[in-house]
Amino acid sequence: MTQAIASSSPNPESKMPWKSADLELLPDNSNRYEIIGGELLMTRVPHSQHQKACGRLFAVLDSWCRHTNLGEVEIGAGIIFGDEDDVIPDLMWMTKEKYAALIDDAGHFRGAPDLVVEVLSLGAENERRDRQMKLKFYSGRGVLEYWIVDWRKRQVEVY
Repeated sequence: MTQAIASSSPNPESKMPWKSADLELLPDNSNRYEIIGGELLMTRVPHSQHQKACGRLFAVLDSWCRHTNLGEVEIGAGIIFGDEDDVIPDLMWMTKEKYAALIDDAGHFRGAPDLVVEVLSLGAENERRDRQMKLKFYSGRGVLEYWIVDWRKRQVEVY
């Protein structure tokens, strides 16, 4: 379940947007925290089938990467597009050249990968986030291709 918790911003009286540095202040628990447009989003631990779908997609893409040597695939790695845009897609792929150019010393990526994959989590709010908010967000940040995977329907939508 995803929740927007912007009302819990670092300075609620001024309604200041969340920043990437604010993520360091949040508890280190099993929740996933992302920031899009200064709004903090929190996602709880996904369903086991969600995780299985991520793992299987990673295995296929990783095998293809090792066979072709064309790029790198990452699972659950962070992308920092700016101070108010810090996300963790389920999977991403990029060319080897782009990978080397975007990765920082902390293991985060600072720019758009070629492909982002989001596996739908249960709940209407999660679906809205992935189908609308993240589709618009990634396309506006230079991601070339976006996949939405519905593990329940065994379906992949390609944008």
